[in-house]
Amino acid sequence: MAREASPSRKIVTTAVAWAIGLAIFFPVLWTILTSFKTEAEAIASPPSFLLFDWTLENYAEVQERSNYLRHFWNSVVISIGSTLLGLVVGVPAAWAMAFAPSKNTKGVLMWMLSTKMLPPVGVLVPIYLLFRDGGLLDTRIGLVMVLLLVNLPIIIWMLYTYFKEIPADILEAARMDGAMLRAEILYVLTPMALPGIASTMLLNVILAWNEAFWTLNLTAAKAAPLTAFIASYSSPEGLFYAKLSAASTMAIAPILVLGWFSQKQLVRGLTFGAVK
Repeated sequence: MAREASPSRKIVTTAVAWAIGLAIFFPVLWTILTSFKTEAEAIASPPSFLLFDWTLENYAEVQERSNYLRHFWNSVVISIGSTLLGLVVGVPAAWAMAFAPSKNTKGVLMWMLSTKMLPPVGVLVPIYLLFRDGGLLDTRIGLVMVLLLVNLPIIIWMLYTYFKEIPADILEAARMDGAMLRAEILYVLTPMALPGIASTMLLNVILAWNEAFWTLNLTAAKAAPLTAFIASYSSPEGLFYAKLSAASTMAIAPILVLGWFSQKQLVRGLTFGAVK
């Protein structure tokens, strides 16, 4: 029987956890605070933490200079579109690898994961030329396709891990009851693995929302998401830190809110199957 941790150990563990959490969150907090400063206060040395003249002029100027809602809508369409298509492809693929594996299944999984180790700049030129010749540059469809392919290995790997935790006997019983493949996946497998599928979906939305390399290189204006919206405040004349911070805050706010309200579902999915 496991021994209960001592009160002092709990206090130390809690303090360390809070310290790590605050260290991770501090850059985000500093960005948010800088967005309410003037440009002069943003570059002042030593910097001020809370004792400064708060202002909303950066947000007003960002709204006047850029069409935030258009960039926001592009991010929503691209991230959700690539995620849904990824699940359409990833669920059957993960099912096949988990419940009908071949001798090459592990090799295929490792090969898919190895593609994430390839520097994106290594394939930028051929993909750019394909997009140019196919009329996909600066289009939402093009970005949905490239982000689908970029994140598909993670989707399949996560779903494969969750599906492996489901007893194959349950699916076998469904087949004996006459369930066809479509019904087996939709009505038996999917409900049982719903926490894992939900966490995979949430993680992929976050990855697609934060993707910068492909969005900056394959878009210009019409399909530019919020990552391009942030980059527009870096110019040859220099960095406007306060305005850049305001743009960054407006870009990360939706995904922060999503992560905050879905954190229980995300943690539940990421730990799905961890405890028998």
